[in-house]
Amino acid sequence: MPLTPTEQDRLLLFTAAELARARHARGLRLNVPEATALIADTVCEAARDGHRLAAALERGRSVLAPDDILPGVADVVTEIHVEAVFEDGSRLAVVSDPFGGGRLGEVAPGAVLPGPADADPEPALVLTVRNTAPVPISVTSHFHFFEANPRLSFDRAAAYGMRLAAPAGSSTRFDAGCAVEVGLVPMGGARTVIGFAGLVDGPLDAPGVKEEALRRAAACGYLGVSEAHGQPGATR
Repeated sequence: MPLTPTEQDRLLLFTAAELARARHARGLRLNVPEATALIADTVCEAARDGHRLAAALERGRSVLAPDDILPGVADVVTEIHVEAVFEDGSRLAVVSDPFGGGRLGEVAPGAVLPGPADADPEPALVLTVRNTAPVPISVTSHFHFFEANPRLSFDRAAAYGMRLAAPAGSSTRFDAGCAVEVGLVPMGGARTVIGFAGLVDGPLDAPGVKEEALRRAAACGYLGVSEAHGQPGATR
């Protein structure tokens, strides 16, 4: 059965969570990877069940208590981040105080303290995006916008290699039938994208990769790409 890298990651998380559930059921206290996998999987399954973000986070936060984990785990795992697929699209779910121990505000020895949130970066490109789906769609800040939901209609070729001009962890919501102007900035770092919708799965700027990604998008029915060999065309 062919699976995308994102689907493979989801199955790996589920397998780790199942192992954690079995050990937890035997009365064992969980270590860092076990506890993290169990809570992250619970959030993903809550999203799959149709719960909204707030309810999914609360479900994840209620899975384990301080007595269910090994000493020191709560000092290491102060937040759990997982990309979950909700009815209105993928979102980055951040489970704070994951073990309900009331440790928010405390600083454990060796803890990494985040700096102030970055302001919205200056957009390098502004696109009009129309949601043609009958439900709202949300796109997170660092999602490769070219690979966003196929029912979003915008110039895919122009959005290649770019993300939303928004702080990390935030998302933009596109209501059903509405058009929204969004700012985009180039993806940074090594400019290698893995997963997402599987249209690239590698270096963004390698020869021929953009053309092949456009071809794949056209073959999969993404709006904003013409059907003729994936050349950019008018949005539908």
